[in-house]
Amino acid sequence: MMKTKIALLLPLLTLFSFQQSFGHCQVPCGVYTDDLRFEQMLEDQTTIEKASKLIQELSGKGDAQSHNQLARWVSTKESHAAKIQKIVCDYFLIQRIKSSSPHYGKLLSSAHEVLVIAMKCKQSVDGEAAQALKNAINNLRKVYNKK
Repeated sequence: MMKTKIALLLPLLTLFSFQQSFGHCQVPCGVYTDDLRFEQMLEDQTTIEKASKLIQELSGKGDAQSHNQLARWVSTKESHAAKIQKIVCDYFLIQRIKSSSPHYGKLLSSAHEVLVIAMKCKQSVDGEAAQALKNAINNLRKVYNKK
């Protein structure tokens, strides 16, 4: 009985461990690619912007295919906004933004702005929110590169 439980649990633990290995490590490995993170966030923002436009277009259609695509674009928009939030939190706030930075307050407020606007992009299909997200990411990059 116990061997059966372990046999069932082991693949789940392995899967969980495997999924966790995709993120950048939180050990001082010294291999950082800040620009790559900013480019990834901007790519995600572009996807959010495109998804918002397509959601607006598809929302007026009544056929099943359009409803299917609408659901998929909503999911995609949510996913990419969450990716941006994850990068800001797990990479910049936890690992890269240091309290010893002379621009610490500005870095925190800039990172927070990205997080809040990404949340607003989840809540709406407003093109202005997507543009504000792009501006916030670029602002964070500008402030971050001053450090």
